[in-house]
Amino acid sequence: MSAKRVMDAADAAASVQRLAVLLEAGVTPPRAWQLLADSGDDAATAVSIAAAGRETGEVLAERGGAWGEVAVAWRVAETVGAPLAPSLRRFADALRDAQETRDDVAVALADPAATARLVAWLPLVAIGLGVALGFDVLSTFTQPAGIACLVAGVVLMLLARRWSGRLVARAQPAGPPPGLQADTVAIALSSGASIERALAVVAGAGGGEADAETAEILALSQRAGAPAVDLLRSSATDARRRARTDGRLRAARLGARLLLPMGLCTLPAFLLLGVGPMLLSVMAGAAPPL
Repeated sequence: MSAKRVMDAADAAASVQRLAVLLEAGVTPPRAWQLLADSGDDAATAVSIAAAGRETGEVLAERGGAWGEVAVAWRVAETVGAPLAPSLRRFADALRDAQETRDDVAVALADPAATARLVAWLPLVAIGLGVALGFDVLSTFTQPAGIACLVAGVVLMLLARRWSGRLVARAQPAGPPPGLQADTVAIALSSGASIERALAVVAGAGGGEADAETAEILALSQRAGAPAVDLLRSSATDARRRARTDGRLRAARLGARLLLPMGLCTLPAFLLLGVGPMLLSVMAGAAPPL
């Protein structure tokens, strides 16, 4: 996740939390947005200056990222008549929890990813080391054998970088933050709407059709006669906890998998670009004086 995306998610959670507090204090939604805009909140400013007749959810959705999730929750709460302040407060907590999950995964992946980037430069460091030791490394690259070492080493370096990059990309979390759909359905159900009505409202607000886990929780609620809202929120929390654990496991596996491009590409490139030219320099009689 980019630094900008992380900041957007953190700002969205903080803004929604402040908005919920203002609404609980009896401030009307338009006035609450205006107060946030006066404090320098960019999203609130966009809502406040939007043309008359435009829905708040539409303006928030245009900002994308985490604000798109907030837009869905806002539309659902307005449509079903759910208590806006407590709904937003709970959704802000869910959004913050989801972001913390993604942050934990990003931190776990940072070390192996940085190691891969650092190791990828070792072949070029080998060339500099040969020059520093006094070997005529650069002139060997004008000879057929040196040219072959140079081409093969560069190809292996590029292959190692591409391979490592794909491994790191696959280890990154994919898709939207887990559990937010269940939290949004819970907002719809908290107004007393039926399950069918809640699912239809969430889909119409841009939250998509119910995923397999949400559908399973709702079916369990109907069979057991248990409160669906509590089950959904518990399921969302568990989904984020699993995502955090899975992310750490992916980071641990990534550290081992990065040994493959290192051993098969980076180390041979190190030999071809560093050791090979030094040997050729010695064979050509251009060894540095001792």
